[in-house]
Amino acid sequence: MIALLARLRGTVRRHAERRARVRRIEAGVLVLIVLSVLVLMADSVPEVHRRHGPLLSVLEWTFTALFTMEYLLRLWLLRRPWRYARSFFGVVDLLSILPVFLALLMPGLHVLADVRLLRLLRLFRILQLPFYLEETRHLRQALVRARRSILVFIGVMGLLLVLLGTVMFLVEGPRNGFNSIPTGVYWAAVTMSTTGYGDLTPQTALGRFITGCAILLGYGIIAFPTGLLGAEIFAGVLQDRDATATGCRCSCHRRPPTAPPDP
Repeated sequence: MIALLARLRGTVRRHAERRARVRRIEAGVLVLIVLSVLVLMADSVPEVHRRHGPLLSVLEWTFTALFTMEYLLRLWLLRRPWRYARSFFGVVDLLSILPVFLALLMPGLHVLADVRLLRLLRLFRILQLPFYLEETRHLRQALVRARRSILVFIGVMGLLLVLLGTVMFLVEGPRNGFNSIPTGVYWAAVTMSTTGYGDLTPQTALGRFITGCAILLGYGIIAFPTGLLGAEIFAGVLQDRDATATGCRCSCHRRPPTAPPDP
């Protein structure tokens, strides 16, 4: 029996490792993920839940059964299953199916109905699909290369928020709603992000001038990390292209001849 299961696993593994079939399987999983999220969203609407509750429950259990089978098959077919189980996507897959079984085993815990929202974590599986791996790799490498600049940027942002919050606390004061420095920091974060909820508005001329400066500063701050990550991603793409073109004799990869040095 064990030998039969081993041969069966080897046969299934050989078929599953074919690239075309992997793409079809991942595309099917993606469709199931999107459909399960749509069912979860529809179930959160009270009127839809009252009218179609039994149907949504059947669909929920159907998706749970399919995702459970997929998770167990991955553990069975992979050569190092515990490495997958401890990985980010393995934990996401487990958390997306575990709450439903917990709600079945412990129906008295009504809080588990809200824990079902963990199924939304399966949306992260989109990043694992083959046709997204290259793009996510470039983004991950860009974040690693720019990590020091990002940390410096976060530190400077924190200092600016505290500075602006303190200044507005001193300028406006409790009489205009700025009761403390943390309240001023909250106002600075909302203003510099150009959100502007309107719950805290400066009343003095100096406070309004500082608000205008903070808004202009916020536009520049938003553009900085975007440009930084964009430059790092572009540099990574160029590096990969140069590495691919090394040794290639195609005309599209040929470099222009180097000019001779001046005598």
